[in-house]
Amino acid sequence: MNDQTTRAKRQIEIRAFVRMHFGLVGTLRLHRLAFGADLLRAPANVLLAPLFVIVKLAGLLAKVLRCHKAARWLSGRKILLQTSVSRQVAVGIMAFFTNLETQGVGITVPQAVLEREVADYTGVRNAVGEITTTILVLMAGFALFKTATPGLISLVGPIAELRAYNLAVAEFPLGQGMGKMYYAVFSTQLDTWQVVITGLVLAMLMSVVTTFAGVIADPLQVVTGTHRRRLSRLIDRLDTYPDRATGLAKEHITARFADLTDMALNIWRFIRG
Repeated sequence: MNDQTTRAKRQIEIRAFVRMHFGLVGTLRLHRLAFGADLLRAPANVLLAPLFVIVKLAGLLAKVLRCHKAARWLSGRKILLQTSVSRQVAVGIMAFFTNLETQGVGITVPQAVLEREVADYTGVRNAVGEITTTILVLMAGFALFKTATPGLISLVGPIAELRAYNLAVAEFPLGQGMGKMYYAVFSTQLDTWQVVITGLVLAMLMSVVTTFAGVIADPLQVVTGTHRRRLSRLIDRLDTYPDRATGLAKEHITARFADLTDMALNIWRFIRG
């Protein structure tokens, strides 16, 4: 079978797999597994993600410096927790490669390499979930406060202030109407405990959003062809193994850039007062 025919058959299988597993019905079926421990694993992975990026970059640097033993050790570190959803995605992709073998268009690589690449693939999908959450938080910030809120830190302050304002107006001795007039002139007092409680509640809500972000992100990536292209790139890397090594996917960088932007924006606001 020539390369063109092989590539064409693979693309047919890729499209079928993506539609089945990441279309609306497929992703809803997939995210039924998220109820339970994934509600804890997903936010834990958000906290571990910066360490994951650091380890990946260190591995790439070690490879550039030709410290091959260190590079292999770093690339083999499993930083992120495997969620039930990610595990099911990995099972599906492994079955996909088995199906390619039965179609006569499979890829021959060591099992350990295949498993590592599939794990990287599921990690990228998780990063896209974080990016989706960031976009939703940004939209919420613009809708509610007409300001950029690229992360939890940016959202806590405005929501805590809004909560304190509503509580003060509701408890104003002369009624809510007079309360609104009074607090239009005088600012409400915002206690530290109010900020802390608001932050904890928002963190829990965002953990739920992150866990189920794929319900939104997966179908959109099917429509835009992102899932198909990502799976095609995975096959291309495996096809050229060991000449092409896995680098740090841009999705991970984008997710961490949002965190850094959130921190920088709040530092700037603090400096400006």
